[in-house]
Amino acid sequence: MSDQQAIEAVVHLYVEGMTFANEAALRKAFHPQCAIIGHYENAVEWLNREEFIAAIVAEGSAPPTTQPHMDIQMLDIVGDAASVKVSDDFAGMRFTDYLSMLKIDGRWTIVNKLYYLHT
Repeated sequence: MSDQQAIEAVVHLYVEGMTFANEAALRKAFHPQCAIIGHYENAVEWLNREEFIAAIVAEGSAPPTTQPHMDIQMLDIVGDAASVKVSDDFAGMRFTDYLSMLKIDGRWTIVNKLYYLHT
């Protein structure tokens, strides 16, 4: 599998993990020390992985027939670092996410997520 394919697989894991409140998928996609940052409900939200997963699980899963929306708009890879811009939906909201990824021990992982919630 190429680096691009491996990165896209992690992004798919992340989006499906959010859509279906899949804790295991989100834990696999995100590094344990990652940060998730953006404006939510008129305040800066700055979460670690556990807080982010708890918020996703609290929102609950989309219906099983839901087709997750994911549009990778940009993917840039240099060595073991990558940046991905992806549009996705969660709980009826549209987000643009900037995912910083790092290849650690041969596996790509999300180390930072900066998001924008479209109004």
